[in-house]
Amino acid sequence: MPEKSEGWKTAVTVLQDAAPLAIPEGASAMTIQVEWEPGDPGTPPHRHSGPSFGYVVEGAVRFELEGEPERVVEAGGTFWEPGGDVIHYQDGNALADARTRFVVTMMCAPGKPMLELVGDQELAERAHLRAPRPTG
Repeated sequence: MPEKSEGWKTAVTVLQDAAPLAIPEGASAMTIQVEWEPGDPGTPPHRHSGPSFGYVVEGAVRFELEGEPERVVEAGGTFWEPGGDVIHYQDGNALADARTRFVVTMMCAPGKPMLELVGDQELAERAHLRAPRPTG
């Protein structure tokens, strides 16, 4: 019989704890890997039908959600978004000289796409909800 290990007691490190969550009824979960080349601005403004949880594997992600200031999440860091109506403005590579790779697990409402791009008219109508842009 194999020897019992006590390593499980200290093997876990909490990287992210998110609340409150609103998971759409009947949601499915998918995990994707995203790779951006140096300086790639990433996905245009969009939203997800349910919450999403990300982990930066290498590089640095420029991350911005509606109502929150833009921030850079470096390798080993995490991010999350609540999904629903909230616009996700940025998820691009914050580095001009290196590739960025991150993994995202998201909850998707039944019959909805993984992400929905937000049009220019809606962006203009909701501009007052976006945090002030960095200057300089």
